[in-house]
Amino acid sequence: MVRVNTKKMTKTMILLAMVTLMTALLVGCGGSKQTTSTTTSAPDKDKDYVVNLGYYNCDHMTAACIAKDAGIFNELGLKVNVTGNGKVPEAMAAGAMDVGYIGTEGLMRAYLKGSPIFVAANNHLGGSYYLVASNSILNAKGLVGKKVALGADVEKNDSSWIRMATEAGIPIESKNYENFDMADKDEFLSMKAGKLDGYLCCDPWGSMAEYDKSGHIVQPLGKLPNGEWGSCCVYSMNRNFAKDHPELAKKMILAHTKAIEYIYTNPVHAAEIFANNYFVPVEVGMMTIYKKTVGEGRTLTWKVDTKNFVDEINYEMSVKTLDKAPGVDEFIQTKLLAESGADNFDTFIKEKVDPVFPQGMSYEDWKKKAYELAGKQPA
Repeated sequence: MVRVNTKKMTKTMILLAMVTLMTALLVGCGGSKQTTSTTTSAPDKDKDYVVNLGYYNCDHMTAACIAKDAGIFNELGLKVNVTGNGKVPEAMAAGAMDVGYIGTEGLMRAYLKGSPIFVAANNHLGGSYYLVASNSILNAKGLVGKKVALGADVEKNDSSWIRMATEAGIPIESKNYENFDMADKDEFLSMKAGKLDGYLCCDPWGSMAEYDKSGHIVQPLGKLPNGEWGSCCVYSMNRNFAKDHPELAKKMILAHTKAIEYIYTNPVHAAEIFANNYFVPVEVGMMTIYKKTVGEGRTLTWKVDTKNFVDEINYEMSVKTLDKAPGVDEFIQTKLLAESGADNFDTFIKEKVDPVFPQGMSYEDWKKKAYELAGKQPA
């Protein structure tokens, strides 16, 4: 008969129990650690990630350089590589761009061709697009048959041109002009040198012509035939970037909204940043910003109203610059905007902008007020 040492057995059992408990705790910790690793893997992956942001050299998209030079990206802890005049949809399709400012018309075409691009927030409703003529030409009709830079196949690609030409009572087809295709800045310089009679452009090159008296705006872009703004250009995002870096994506959208707020509430500094990036006088920057924030309405916005997009699509389909369009619920995804912490645009305008810079305010009164708030003398 074997005698059992109960005292030793008790100690052994206690030891086994402790080992079992420790094993369970370690397994638990291992599981917990794995969970934590999964949760923190995104921030770890985001920590050194440099976001590639593209925009075209157009005043509609100036929030890109404002976010950079006003320190908004830094405040949000973002590392961003900002590329001007980048081919946004092509770069996104090639996986070389994460976020970009792009015309709505171009975005829809790119989306239909399979580019992984979607509307993450709005950017600009319309306006701030001009037909400019040299001083020797009195009105838009005087440009017919003359040397005008409208761009290639403008009647097929640019619904804004069709609207402007129709309103001005001039032919839409580029064959009625000695047409050229060049960058806005080159158009301005060519007209200034007497080699071009007119051009189609965004600002600052409409305001620049009037500032240095080398030409004048003969036809601005108005609203759609239904009397409403459509959607001119948007803040777009690469689907893969949004999926792989959702927190960064939200911060980038927030930076976009903060940049637009900055333009509305700090117009002098915004104009200085704009002038520095576009190589124009500060006064031209002021003229440019006034038009989009007061003169033509509150056309800079991050608010997504699907009606704007539906109206835009309907118009583009009617003038045949768009053969087919995706449903708005396909290429517009606002979940990240809703989760970004962005302010309500309408509330922001009502509380922060309307009391200071009411719509209908003249340029001179707006400029005077803007410089007073900035504590500076006009440039």
